Formats: sequence, structure tokens, C-alpha cells
Amino acid sequence: MDTARYAARRERLRALMIEAKLEALFISHEANRFYLSGFELHDPQKNESSGYLLIMADGRDWLCTDSRYKDAAARLWDPERVFIYTGRSAQELSSHIAGLTSGTVGFEAKSLSVAFFEQLSSGLRMERADGLVERLRIIKDDDEIARMRRSCALNHRLMEWVPSVCRPGRTEAEVAWDIERFFRENGASGLAFDSIVAVGPNAALPHAIPGKDRITENCPVLIDVGCRMEDYCSDQTRTLWVGDRPTDAFQRTMEQVRAAQDAAIRQIRPGMRVAELHACARSVFEKAGVARHFTHSLGHGVGLETHEAPGVSPRVEAELQPGMIITVEPGLYYPEWGGIRWEYMVLVTEDGAEIL
Repeated sequence: MDTARYAARRERLRALMIEAKLEALFISHEANRFYLSGFELHDPQKNESSGYLLIMADGRDWLCTDSRYKDAAARLWDPERVFIYTGRSAQELSSHIAGLTSGTVGFEAKSLSVAFFEQLSSGLRMERADGLVERLRIIKDDDEIARMRRSCALNHRLMEWVPSVCRPGRTEAEVAWDIERFFRENGASGLAFDSIVAVGPNAALPHAIPGKDRITENCPVLIDVGCRMEDYCSDQTRTLWVGDRPTDAFQRTMEQVRAAQDAAIRQIRPGMRVAELHACARSVFEKAGVARHFTHSLGHGVGLETHEAPGVSPRVEAELQPGMIITVEPGLYYPEWGGIRWEYMVLVTEDGAEIL
């Protein structure tokens, strides 16, 4: 465990806190907690937390958790700065914070329930501070990029292999299980997200759930999968034709999707607004008269989470910067026969882009 790396991240965050006039920042989002401490990337269940961080402007940071994680916390954090709470975690945390500062405490509103916040904030001066940690996470350092290259490389191996299990008669669920097994048997710690395997018309559902539908001779199969390797995610989509007689509609749509993707990637450069990148791909579809079948944003950031900042959509006010890793995944969807999506992970470089 490289504790120095996590400490350096907290120092960079502290500078942002001081700029925002925060004396403390209560970290509740699990990926942010891990990014700053190395402690528990995932909460075991979504209705409970493995713990929280309390980042202090004066440098006296705290790792807060319950007794189940006491020994795990002691392996990477100064035991004198570990706060163990019991059943009434919000009230106990509130009292602990009140004993440390009377100043403004930032919190991550997007990852706290209203009920928890009402108890936590009692007697405290609290202010929304969403996005502070994400401002750091959005730019990957050399170590993060190296890990993501390895995660992405395994995904590429999967995509080269997966046609061998997409055979007529096999169900979406069977292929999805083959994909998970391949990832785990080849070094992944798990899936980055539940695999999408969509046969025929189901490929028109961008987030289709694998079921009992079977692959037939001469049909499309959309595969959108990712693995988690060395803590970092990969995310790629390919659309296959099973059989030797692809329809004209499939071939035409594939050409349009790949043209939109190529046009967007060629334009990627530091300083470009993500909304412009989305518009670049959409313009290809508009010229072809099929833009109404492009129903989602062009992509999203990837890292510790499969979907993280920046979103690559017309609604996001952000500019591309070197070190960002985003997906570029245009798609066209037709309920009567299916759809096509093709996805690359792309690193923004000093002078353009690199497909991972």
C-alpha cells in the first residue's frame, strides 16, 4: 500500500478546501474514500457504509468506521486517527466532528440520504461540497493510466475471444456467464458492471439485461462489458453479426456508427468542450438522417468507477484535459431489428488522443 500517494492526494484536496473556506470535508462517497485513503473501494451493501473520511484543513484527518473494519483500518491509517462508531453512526459522527471544529464542514450531498444528513448535521455548520474530490480524480496520474491500460488490454482480449461463444442456440445469460468467467480466470478481480449481452431486437435497448433469448443464425449480438483490474475499470462495446449474411441495414448502420466515432476521436484535443465532442458525432448522424436513433450521450469518464466525470454530453460544462480517460460510444437503435454501438476508451493527451 503506497500510503504516500494517498497522503499527497489529501494535500491537494486540502488546498481546494481552503480555497472553498471549509475547515473540514466529510467524505461519504465510497470511490472518493478509497481514492484518498486506500480504504474499502466498495461498500458491501448499498444500504450501509464501510466508513467515512473526515479531511481537516489543519491536516488532522480521520478515518471513521465501525468495529468490523477496525483491524483493516489499522493496517493503513494511524490508529490514533481512527474513529470507531457503533449503531448510531450519524449521531456519533456529528458529536465527533463538533469536538474538532466549529467551522464550516463540507459534505457530499449526492451520496448521503436525507435521513442520515439530518442526524449528522445537527449542531453543525454544513455546506454542500460535491465535486471537490472529483476535480482531482478526473485527471489520471501515470500509475492510474498504467493500471487502466492493463484493465483495457484484458477487455480487448475478451472481445477477440467472445465471438467463439456467441453461437446459435446459446442464450444471452449463458454468454454473460462465459464473459464473467473469462475475466476472472484471466486476472480481473470482478466485473466493472453487469455485462450487457443483447440478441436481435434486444440490442435496441442500450442497457439490456441478459435473459433467455437465444442467438439465432444470422442475427446481431451487442456485447457491452468491462472488468475491474488493479482497482480500475474498463468499458467497451462491440456489436457482432452471427452468421455469414449480415443485412443491408446492419452493414449501413455499422458504417454510420464507426464514421461518427472516428470523426469524434479525430477532433479530441485539450481545451475542447465535451459538448462539442458530442455534437461532432451527432452531426455525422444528422447528415445521414438518422440522428433520432442516437438516444444517449457520446460517452463518460472511466476510472475507479465505470461512470465518472466527465460526462460527454451536451448538458455538461467541462473541457477535455490531458490525463482524462473517456469513452466514445456512439450508437444507433432500431426496435424492429436491434442496434449497433461501438465503444473505445480514449486517453486525452497533450496534443490529441490515444485509443487504449
